[in-house]
Amino acid sequence: MIELRGVKKKFGEQVILDGVDFVVQDGETVALLGPSGTGKSVLLKHIIGLIKPDAGQVLVDGLHVARLKRKELAQLRYKIGYVFQNGALFDSDNVFENVRLGISDETKYADADYSRDRVAQVIKLVNLPADVIDKYPSELSGGMRKRVGIARAIVGEPKYLLYDEPTSGLDPVNSDIIDGLVERLSDELGVTGIMVTHDVRGAFRVADRLALLSGGKIIMQGTQEEFLASENPKVKEFLERDFETPSNAAA
Repeated sequence: MIELRGVKKKFGEQVILDGVDFVVQDGETVALLGPSGTGKSVLLKHIIGLIKPDAGQVLVDGLHVARLKRKELAQLRYKIGYVFQNGALFDSDNVFENVRLGISDETKYADADYSRDRVAQVIKLVNLPADVIDKYPSELSGGMRKRVGIARAIVGEPKYLLYDEPTSGLDPVNSDIIDGLVERLSDELGVTGIMVTHDVRGAFRVADRLALLSGGKIIMQGTQEEFLASENPKVKEFLERDFETPSNAAA
């Protein structure tokens, strides 16, 4: 389980997170919604210990992330796959080497046969052709690079997957492909997922629950039905940006 309790974070005088309470139960996928610049990615980075809170607690499997020593934090990160917004692939490495970097176990990483087989498995899982393994990022489309990034996140067999705007910059067709992939991986791998997005339609498709971050706080967490029934003006305003009416959203 992932839990944030009263998490606060400022950069200079700018308040990013202002007492965030947020819970993700094992086995579910939660979409973290909110306009760009509201601190969604900052929240994700707290979970993997890249950023420490000014106040409050971040817990993963009962461990206080900010209190972990370097070795303990490294062990925790073995459980967490992170899908970066821009893919974060290394241009000088081919797809095999980029994906192989996600194998956190040093013995397995050093085993050439294991690495080749495991990378081939996850490339197939993300619906990429086998020959893509020898290509370089510059030879791939934007959608393919996103899928390579997801392959790297799952190759180490994590318990948790954190997606930072996985469909950002993609056309509607490729966005649908990525959303479908997130949904399928949740079912097939049984991972617990958090998907940061401002795409309401995609969130409604893949998530078991939704959370809306606004003004530095989670102002609502709930199911699709609860969001559609909400009378909170901030919730309604955000949903209406993607849906003309609740009936359209539910269709």
